[in-house]
Amino acid sequence: MACPFGERKNMGECCSTSPAEKMPCPKHGGSCKGVSLKTVKQHIKQPWTLDPTPQQYFFCEDPNCDVVYFSDTGWTAHQAQVRTPIGVKDASAAAVLCYCFGVTRADVKKDPAIKAFVLAQTKQRQCACEIRNPSGRCCLKNFPR
Repeated sequence: MACPFGERKNMGECCSTSPAEKMPCPKHGGSCKGVSLKTVKQHIKQPWTLDPTPQQYFFCEDPNCDVVYFSDTGWTAHQAQVRTPIGVKDASAAAVLCYCFGVTRADVKKDPAIKAFVLAQTKQRQCACEIRNPSGRCCLKNFPR
């Protein structure tokens, strides 16, 4: 998907500095994208328990999988171990689509103009997706088309 304001080649590059490497989820084997340690630390309940040994972290966005984060050394964090509800794993109206501005699926259904607001804020670099979004990537991809 193209970045909505054409500055970068794909949506994931709009506001993210997350690693681009992939690794299979330890639970279901599907391909999962890399995520920065900084993002992981912002979302797990006890970041001080992370092993200080350098490792690569990944985010599982499969809605049917309880794993949220895992590392290349075998560490995993399940939904109960993160402090942020994972919107892509939640089909309810309360699911968060935009973590930067707290926009839910119900909000967008009620007022489709919200997407234009989020798009404008992203274009002006007034977002913090790389930290606030558990995936570490741009929230715009979570919006319905």
